Amino acid sequence: MRYLPVDVLHNFMQEVFIKLGVPQTDAQICSDVLIASDLKGIESHGVGRLKMYYDRIQAKIQNPITNIEVIRDKFATAVWDGNNGMGQVISQKAMQTAIDKAEKYGLGAVAVRNSTHFGICGYYAEMAIKQNMIGLVFSNARPSICPTNSVSPILGTNPICFGAPTDLPYPFLYDAATSISQRGKVEQLAREEKETPLGWAIDLEGKSYTDTKGLLIDLLKQKASMLPLGGTEEITGSHKGYGLATAVEIICAALQNGNYLNSLMGEDEQGKPAPYCLGHFFMAINIDFFTDLENFKKVTGSICRDLQNAQLFPGKTRIYVAGEKEYEIEQKVRKQGVPINPNLEKNIRFIQDELSIDLLHLD
Repeated sequence: MRYLPVDVLHNFMQEVFIKLGVPQTDAQICSDVLIASDLKGIESHGVGRLKMYYDRIQAKIQNPITNIEVIRDKFATAVWDGNNGMGQVISQKAMQTAIDKAEKYGLGAVAVRNSTHFGICGYYAEMAIKQNMIGLVFSNARPSICPTNSVSPILGTNPICFGAPTDLPYPFLYDAATSISQRGKVEQLAREEKETPLGWAIDLEGKSYTDTKGLLIDLLKQKASMLPLGGTEEITGSHKGYGLATAVEIICAALQNGNYLNSLMGEDEQGKPAPYCLGHFFMAINIDFFTDLENFKKVTGSICRDLQNAQLFPGKTRIYVAGEKEYEIEQKVRKQGVPINPNLEKNIRFIQDELSIDLLHLD
C-alpha cells in the first residue's frame, strides 16, 4: 500500500480534469469533491473513481464542458437540465442555488435532470451545513438493485443524504445508498481482489453472489442484482429499502421530467455506450426561519450525545453517530495521506501516461 499526500493527489486530479477538457474552475470543483471522499475514508468515490470519469469523457458520453439549462425558476424552486456535463459542477451550482433561495425564502430546492455521476452526496449537504442550514441530497443511479420479491436489477442504489449542524466538532451527516452496499464498494473490493460479502448481491436464481469480478460484469448484463436494505425478505425489512429507493427514483425523475429505471443504463437502442442522464434533487433548509440556530445546534448535539452514551451491545466498545467516523478518519488521512493499493496505482499510472502528467512521482 502506498500513501499519497492529500494536496499532491488533489492537484493531480485537477490536472487530469483540465487535460480532459474541463475548464480550470470546474476542474477545481471536480477534484474538490473527489478528495473530500478520500479524506472521509470513502475510497469507493474518491481517486478510485477517476478512471471512470476519464473513460466516460474519452468515450464522449460525458461532456467536459458543463452547459446548464434553466427549465424553470420560481421563488424557492428550480429545475435544471445538466446536458450530461460534469455531475460535480452541476451539483455544486445546484446546491448553492438552493442555499441562496433558502436565504430568502427559508427553503430552497433544485431538481436536476440529464446529469452524470456527482461523487458523494455528503459534499453538497455539507455546503448547506457550512451556511448553518440543513442539507438534503438525493440521486438516482444506473440500475443495479432488485425490488423485493424480484431478481431483476431495475432500481439504482439511489443514495439519501441528510446533514445538519451540531454543537459537536462535526455535523450529523447521513449519506448512504438504499441498497445494502453501493456498487462503488464492489468496485473497491475488485481493486483489493476481495470477495463480495455474503448477502450483498444475488444472481437470477436468487443465490448469493460473492465473485466480485463476475458480479461487476453480470450487473452490467443485468444478470445479477445488488440487494435493497433489508435483503431479500420483508421480515428483515427488504420492502423498506425497496420503498426508499423508489421514493428517491420518483423525486429524481418525476419532478424534473427526467430518465428513470432502465433508461439510466447508459446504452442506446443498439447497446452502444450513451449518456446516463441521471437525476438529482437538492434542498437547503434555513434553520433561522424555524428556530434559534444555537438552540438547534444544542438540541442536535444533545441527541447525538445521548445516542453515543447508550448502553453498549456486549463486546462492542463504542457507539457512533453519522459523520463521526468520517471526521476522525479525515484527521488521520490528512497526516498520513490517501491509501493507494496496487490496482488503483495501475489506473493512476495509465492516466498519467495517457495524459502526459507527472505530478505524483510514483517511481
